[in-house]
Amino acid sequence: MSRRSGRVGSWTLRGLAVAGLYKAAKEEKTVQARALRLLRSWLSPQQRVEFERKGYFDVVGCDTGKRYRIRRGTSGNVNEIDEYGRLGMGLCFVPLGGLAQGDVMLAQKIALETDEARALSIANSFPGPIRWRRPGSRPLEGRTMLERLHSR
Repeated sequence: MSRRSGRVGSWTLRGLAVAGLYKAAKEEKTVQARALRLLRSWLSPQQRVEFERKGYFDVVGCDTGKRYRIRRGTSGNVNEIDEYGRLGMGLCFVPLGGLAQGDVMLAQKIALETDEARALSIANSFPGPIRWRRPGSRPLEGRTMLERLHSR
């Protein structure tokens, strides 16, 4: 009786490769993968690069010309962006139904780009990004500019 468990033959490698291809093909057919593929097809080249690298993309509202950042997620994932590129007030608005993440983000993009006023009228707003600090530390607002520079 020969021991083949320790060896990796050419057929074993081929089997692993084929199994990997089947797994990749199966993952591409999931609801989440199809939704993300549809979202990417609607993004501009710049938005697509931003989304792939950073996990978010920016859109411009059709009514006010404000910029918004849409991050990966299905709720509470939209923020206004000020003229300096800082995140501002957060917005939470989602389409009805249990949609996949990519479909929700696409609906948010289309809503802001085509009917911003209506999207904002139904959105729940919340304060911008929260800066967490360690217990016992002073908030940055209480420090002088020199203290901020030297504390780094």
